[in-house]
Amino acid sequence: MKKWIIPVIIIVLIAIWGFGINNTAVELNENVKESWGNVQNSYQRRNDLIGNLVNTVKGAADFERGTLTDVIEARSKATQTTIDPSNITPEQLNQFNEAQGGLSSALSRLLVTIERYPDLKSNQNFLKLQDELASTENSIQTQRTRYNEAIKPYNTYVNKAPRSIVAGMLGFDEKPYFNSEAGADEPVEVEFDFNN
Repeated sequence: MKKWIIPVIIIVLIAIWGFGINNTAVELNENVKESWGNVQNSYQRRNDLIGNLVNTVKGAADFERGTLTDVIEARSKATQTTIDPSNITPEQLNQFNEAQGGLSSALSRLLVTIERYPDLKSNQNFLKLQDELASTENSIQTQRTRYNEAIKPYNTYVNKAPRSIVAGMLGFDEKPYFNSEAGADEPVEVEFDFNN
């Protein structure tokens, strides 16, 4: 009877240790999911604001329709790209980042084009939407930073040995960080064309 007590105690201790790893990994993973939800919430707010912005700009009869079409198409593409935070891969995050980057680029072109329309620039609805959009862009940056901050303790926990073995068996894999968009390290070229 005594020779079975030691192996049983060892098995119980290993099981308790495994449950502890699982529970901590689950808690950290939930923090990551919450942070990702906040990122998506910020992007959703931007998408909602863009719809209102486009409708306001459409009111300017002579406004360039091609620029609006680009924004609408980029917004549609950005809203179609979704990610499951529990199974996020670097490729999925890259695809999401590219879609959102395309929308940011189209939106920037829209705002630059608007500079040529003084009536639109003085429209109070447009000015309010523009301010809200700038605030939302700041919120997106903040939420992306917080997402990366939630990823760090999770990745650290599931990658440290010997927990990495148990975490890997339980399906807790490393998650990717948000990185800057391609070309973000290049200097921005600013040109002023005073002839137009």
